[in-house]
Amino acid sequence: MHDVAQVVSNFVNLDTAHIIYLFLVGFVGGLVSGFIGSGGAFVLTPAMMSMGVPGLVAVASNMCHKFPKALIGAIKRAKYGQVDVKLGVVLGISAEAGVLYGAHIQENIKKAFGDAGSNLYVSVSFVVILAIVGGFVLRDAWKTYKSGNANEEEKATKLAKWVQSINIPGTMVYFKSLNARISVLFTIPLGFATGMLAATIAVGGFIGVPAMIYVLGAPSLMASASELVIAFVMGLGGSFKYAMHGLVDIRLAMIILAGSLFGIQLGAIGTTYVKPFMIKVVMGVIMVIVLFSRGLMVPVYLSQLGLIQTLNDGTVKLLKNTSFAIMALALLLGAFIVLKAMWQGRRAEQMASKEALVR
Repeated sequence: MHDVAQVVSNFVNLDTAHIIYLFLVGFVGGLVSGFIGSGGAFVLTPAMMSMGVPGLVAVASNMCHKFPKALIGAIKRAKYGQVDVKLGVVLGISAEAGVLYGAHIQENIKKAFGDAGSNLYVSVSFVVILAIVGGFVLRDAWKTYKSGNANEEEKATKLAKWVQSINIPGTMVYFKSLNARISVLFTIPLGFATGMLAATIAVGGFIGVPAMIYVLGAPSLMASASELVIAFVMGLGGSFKYAMHGLVDIRLAMIILAGSLFGIQLGAIGTTYVKPFMIKVVMGVIMVIVLFSRGLMVPVYLSQLGLIQTLNDGTVKLLKNTSFAIMALALLLGAFIVLKAMWQGRRAEQMASKEALVR
């Protein structure tokens, strides 16, 4: 009986406004996910937390909606020849181990410090990871744009060239997206870190996509598409693990999934019309905005845990509302950038085909 009460206390009440909000969140998350391949969870987890869902339930429910969506996105992008299935599966297997370990840490934090401790852990993890990865991705996109090479093929980084040059007998695997043989001793820690992060904040793509691009040397389009394979493998195991502890709110998962299945189709189509550096711009911009949204909630959780002076109700409400508004801005901006890039890319393609016909 105590277990049932505990499970019920994890779940929020859903009214019509919440359902519409979750559907739209799912749509934008799917749009972003199909476009940049990082699961869109860095939008979805904070968005659920913004409406009062406990951090651990948001992570678990997000992971549950993720694996069917990732499978659909991967199949869609495989049709465009953008998926390296072998790379996705190899990284996905070690990512699964990371998921199980990360879920264990999450559950221990919730047991020891309650929802406030879990929310603080998820939020601080978001802020740190978003700041590092978002800043790096934006800097890289800006450098590509400034150099005037936005239309050129991407070149492998020095680190990726070094990784590809290392030959460790008995551990080498050939990957078509890299056109190179890589030792699994490099892929295992990258996959594990991806899974560990996915179990912590339901976002593995933050590590997975940049790791494939900058460490292994995969092109942006191939990396973002192959990440969907990893997300499917991780989501399947992670959902089962969290569901066993009554932490998956299937209502949230299904509403978000319904919205994201529309969005992911559009996002996947959008990748065929845009330059690779635009994918990095979208990823970086949304990361930085979401960072501020989560950062505003950190003092609230610190106050609830008694680690700082208790905040009055007015301050807590202001921080929550501002965090929610910034989150909404990130969703709208993300959708606007992706749809605008798609529209412009399609228009340019139509113009080019018209000119070809005139000739």
